[in-house]
Parts: sequence; C-alpha cells; structure tokens
Amino acid sequence: MRTFSSVTIAISVIVGLCSILALLNIKRNDILEFATTNSIISKLIPENIITVMTTTTTPEENPNSNPNINPNTNTHTHTPPPTMSATTRLLPRLIRQTFLAVEQSEGAGARVRRSIGTPKLRHFSPFLMLDHFAVPGSAGFPDHPHRGQETVTYLLDGEMDHEDFAGNRGRLGPGDLQFMTAGRGIVHAEMPVERGDGRPNVGLQLWVDLPERLKGCEPRYRDLKAEEVPVVEVDGGRVRVKVISGQSHGVDSVKDLAYTPVWLLDVEVKPGGSIVQPLPEGWNAFAYTLEGEVLIGEKGNQRTVGQYHNVVFEGEGQAVYAAVDEGAEKSARFVIVAGTPLDQKVVQYGPFVLTKQEDVYKAFMDYQTHSNGFERAEGWESEIGKRMVH
Repeated sequence: MRTFSSVTIAISVIVGLCSILALLNIKRNDILEFATTNSIISKLIPENIITVMTTTTTPEENPNSNPNINPNTNTHTHTPPPTMSATTRLLPRLIRQTFLAVEQSEGAGARVRRSIGTPKLRHFSPFLMLDHFAVPGSAGFPDHPHRGQETVTYLLDGEMDHEDFAGNRGRLGPGDLQFMTAGRGIVHAEMPVERGDGRPNVGLQLWVDLPERLKGCEPRYRDLKAEEVPVVEVDGGRVRVKVISGQSHGVDSVKDLAYTPVWLLDVEVKPGGSIVQPLPEGWNAFAYTLEGEVLIGEKGNQRTVGQYHNVVFEGEGQAVYAAVDEGAEKSARFVIVAGTPLDQKVVQYGPFVLTKQEDVYKAFMDYQTHSNGFERAEGWESEIGKRMVH
C-alpha cells in the first residue's frame, strides 16, 4: 500500500508539473505575439493615463531607509549591487552622425542653436525640434499657437515667464522645466525676464510629437521645479546625472510628465570620469553637448564631441558610453534624450504638427476662425507679450 501510494503521488506530481509547463508555454507564446505587434504602446498605456515609461527600480524611495540618498539635496550615490560583475558589458549605442548646431535668429530677438528640425536632421521620431536658446529680456516669443505636439522647456540660466489663453501663468527659474501638451490647440507666450546685468536667459526647448490618437486631447501644463529633480552620482562622484525624465543607475524620475514616453537626462562628467547609461532598446536617442568636450563610445572606439554638437545614435545597442579625458581642463555637460519612435507620418507647418495635409489646413482655419480648440483665442492678448520692445 505504501509503495502504491508513493507511485500515485509521484504520478500526480509529474502530471501537475506538465500542466504548469504547458500553461507557462501558452503564456510565453502570448507574450511573444503581443510584443511583436506595432501597437504595443497603445495596449500598454490606456488613453486616460498619462505616464512616462521608466525602468523599474529597487524599492529605495524613502531617503530615511536608503543610506545612499542625501535627504537634504535629493542626491543619490550609486553603489553597484554586489551581484554585478565587473566584466558586465552592455552593447554600446554607436554614433550614426554628429554635427554642430549653428546659431541663428528666431522669434523676436532670440538666438538659437537648432539641432533637430533642420536639413541636417529634419525629424527624428518622436522628436521634431531641439533649440538651445539665448534670449535677452527685450526679446522673446510673444503670442503664438500650437497644435498636435508637446514641448519641454528646460531653463539653464535666467528666468522665463509663460502665459496662455486659458489663464495659466507661471515663471521658470534656473533648473526648472515645463512640459506642455498642445493637443487640439493652445495659444501662449513665452517671455524672458530682464536681467540687471544684461545677460541672456538660456535654455533648451524640445518639441515631441504626439501619437495621432492624442492630437485632439485637451491642452495642459506640468511644471517641474529644480529641487524636484532627483540626482544620482556615479563613478565615485565624478559623474552627476539629473534624472529629469526616465531612469539612471537605480534612480527614477518624477512621473506623469508627458504622453509620449521620453527620457531626458542632464549629465555632468568631471575630468577622468565616465558613465555607461542604459537606454530603452529600440528607442531613438541623441545627445547634445552644452559644455566642454566629451568622449562618446567604448575605450578604443571613442569619438571626441565638442560643445554645441548633436550626437545621433544608432537604434541598436543598450547603452551610451561617455567619458572625459583625465587631462581635460574642465568638465563636460550634455543631455541624453531618448524616446519611443511613433509609426506615423509627420506633416508640419510651423507650430502645427499633424499626420495629414488636410489636417494642417484645418488647423489654420480653426485658428483663424477661433474654433475647434481655439475658441478662447478670440480677443485674447497676453500680458507678458505686451512688454516686448518694438
């Protein structure tokens, strides 16, 4: 009887294991089929949820429970986990092209270095434009419309006011950001603050395409103050990363910033420092150098990139490798930007970004007739735009 029972139990265990394996195989096939569809983002993100896709990190959010976080500065010190091998290697993102962003005039008295949105790099989905601007207090960007895109404004130095036809107003200071979704339509003004020493207000503005299904959404803003941006230090403190959007070395950004998933990292590398920054595979990515010279690529296959250059990376690869030479006179500062490509046509005319030519014509008509999202533009004039010196 005991032998019979043992045999029965053994058979039951084997049958149970086979059933589990069969179920796992079904789930695996379903996952593989799901992951190969072109609509994976729309399946993962419900239309009524605003999110920034980030890599899951370890549960170390409470500064009081994590000795690697300074609660007074929001700065994280990255310590590699003991299970990580020193020989662990991520496949590098190779450089597709690099070029200087030439300074040009824009708006009323502004000077910009545009590195996306020119013949050098017209569109790089989901990115439509990147401007590195310098605007004196007497200049600016008075009342103008948008439809169909999102903008990210990152102020590096100085102050900038904004105001729109819905009554939203605010001021950005050094290190502050604004994420604006134009959606079906918005009219606003962006004006710099006059500085006592006459220096210009400096920053970056990135235009990001919206998925076609969201181009008709209601406009909105999300402001992110400098002190809200988490910071992580790596390579013994020789590298400092402001995690504006995305994830870096176990530190996640603030969530709910944009509809289109985008990573934005502000990286400063001191002489002798280096960083390996993982990026979501399959996303388009580029870097823009704000200060100094940076070495891009693995040792033995590095390229020196100077100030004000855009570095466009190939789609293949897992991480960006960057370093600054030990003998460099100063640190390098650059932003790394990555975003999920959108499988859709881009039809752009000025501030209107749609997917069909007829939709662009309609945007002009709607703006002129104050309809379909532009109703509040009729008779509206911003207060900050009135201070423009003519």
